[in-house]
Amino acid sequence: MLHICSWSGGKDSTASIILAHEHGEPLDMIIFSEVMFDKYTSGELPEHIEFVHRAKAVFEDWGYPVHILRSDKTYLDLFFQKFQRSKTPGRNGMYYGFPLVGKCVVNSQCKMKPIRQFLKSVQDEYTQYVGIALEEKNRLERIINTKNTISLLAKYGYTEKMAYDLCKKYNLISPIYEFTRRGGCWFCPNAKKLELRHLRENHRELWDELLLLENEPNKISDIWNGLTNTRIHDWEEIFQKEIMLDIF
Repeated sequence: MLHICSWSGGKDSTASIILAHEHGEPLDMIIFSEVMFDKYTSGELPEHIEFVHRAKAVFEDWGYPVHILRSDKTYLDLFFQKFQRSKTPGRNGMYYGFPLVGKCVVNSQCKMKPIRQFLKSVQDEYTQYVGIALEEKNRLERIINTKNTISLLAKYGYTEKMAYDLCKKYNLISPIYEFTRRGGCWFCPNAKKLELRHLRENHRELWDELLLLENEPNKISDIWNGLTNTRIHDWEEIFQKEIMLDIF
């Protein structure tokens, strides 16, 4: 029986690894699925992927091998994929464009698919550790009857706050928690204002990539967040106005 931890670099899954280490729980390997924006650029914020590699070194020093998985598809591959068999007139030949909010094909194709493929390739039986905290009742209920899925946070009575504190104790907390409560791709349409401001102020080259994509012609989904009808250019205008107000 192999024991595998699915790790995102977030506080809950990181705390799960620490708990396994502290309590002598069996842990044979850790898997991290890295979404790629293009062939060379990570979909993780630069400071988060730097943290992941630092924490990876710590975990491997503890004796737990870490496998970084990647899909053969990138965000841009999906963005520039063309409709070929659409029944809607005029769509064939157009780019898919931005993923629909709530139906993120990037998550299913670029993040979860490599994990599913990896687990499918495991020859032995395995148990999977997942980072679900004590107060996440609905998520915990979904894994109760799943024989090969365990939450060590629930087993040892850890809330999200306790998981955060445990990671801080070991100096294994991602810097993203300085400006957000969640992890995610830097191009995620669910990003909040503080996350977007952080991206624009600290990683302008990535922000500019989103502006360029929004200007791309011939795409079906041409607005960054179709649910709220919000454009990246709208946020650019907001931030420019706020800068001007600060100056004056």
